[in-house]
Amino acid sequence: MTRTLRKALLGNALLGAAFGLALAAGPAGAATIKVGVVAPFSGPFGVVGKSFKEAIEVYQAEHGKTVGNDTVEFIYRDLDQANPAQSKALSQELIVKEKVSVLAGYFFTPDALAVAPLIDEANIPCVIFNAATSAITEKSPRYVRTSFTLWQNTVPLAEHMAKQGLKKAISAVSDYGPGIDGEAAFKSTFEKNGGTVVDTIRMPLKSTDFAPFMQRIKDSGAEAVYAFLPAGPTTLAFAKAFNDTGLKAAGIKFFGPGDLTQEPDLPALGEAAMGITTSFNYSRAHDSAMNKAFVAKHKEMFGSYDSVTFTSVGAYDGTHVIYQMIKNGGGKIDGAKAVESVKGMSWESPRGPLTIDPDSRHVTQTIYLRTVEMVDGKLENVEKQSFPKQPDYGYKLAK
Repeated sequence: MTRTLRKALLGNALLGAAFGLALAAGPAGAATIKVGVVAPFSGPFGVVGKSFKEAIEVYQAEHGKTVGNDTVEFIYRDLDQANPAQSKALSQELIVKEKVSVLAGYFFTPDALAVAPLIDEANIPCVIFNAATSAITEKSPRYVRTSFTLWQNTVPLAEHMAKQGLKKAISAVSDYGPGIDGEAAFKSTFEKNGGTVVDTIRMPLKSTDFAPFMQRIKDSGAEAVYAFLPAGPTTLAFAKAFNDTGLKAAGIKFFGPGDLTQEPDLPALGEAAMGITTSFNYSRAHDSAMNKAFVAKHKEMFGSYDSVTFTSVGAYDGTHVIYQMIKNGGGKIDGAKAVESVKGMSWESPRGPLTIDPDSRHVTQTIYLRTVEMVDGKLENVEKQSFPKQPDYGYKLAK
């Protein structure tokens, strides 16, 4: 089959799916509006999918499973690791076979980027619960993101580090979109505020042995390290290596986005996590009535709140946006119109106040400076300072 023929068949299938969606959500009576969620539900990053699904279920328990006369149904597909081709295939299946009206989820940036042609062809919105490279929302006008970006988290952190009198730092990041964003944000901001980045380390995404990188950090003469790796086994291994190779004992300060100390990993990190300072959009220990209710609802429904972390609020708030899109469209989902209808939308989240920036279609939010401490017998990210109304500083930066 030629590439042209494959493209034509795909286009016909997607257009047919979009036509079917329009009929399903017609004006006469109730309909079931399907939302497809692509995320890791198994493998080393399986806690991500678990946190997405639990947060969606918490939202529906609080707000119901209907919007107007329409029932909202979530359909899940497992993508256990970064795999753009598989992400595209699963998303296409959700659009064509399951006839979903909205796509959502996406933990890794390459997986989110892979679906841009599909959502444009089918004219359906995609609400990103996590993937954090700034450029994603530039690739399609049908993306909306309810998580964070590396620029958004890193700029206030780098400014804070400079204000602490640190002069020499090194960056160590995973070598893919968000890591490169983090490196650029840290270097430009730290140096603009009087610091020097003595070296920049990029580590393969699937690295498991961090000893050589720890030696580079030690040999650099840096006073502090800024590190980013995707939350999960890699962050756990990196933080342990930092402690085990003596860098912590040598007095090198450890900073980074909150992926490094996601709450489900803290028990395994143990002493190695103590004192790590991060900047992030959410901590399970956030002191607000809404967050306390959010955490308590997880405990009530699932018997534990141990899996509650940043991906939880990404999914919870993403579900809120999807519900609003359905409400705004009167049960009809036209991708371009649905996205347009939530531009500028503001609401209160368990993490604090959020607004969807009309240009970037990414949330403007408070970023918190946190330090890992023991609280009531559990390691938690304790908030020390807040930086309100932080935008995505990396949006269209190169243009």
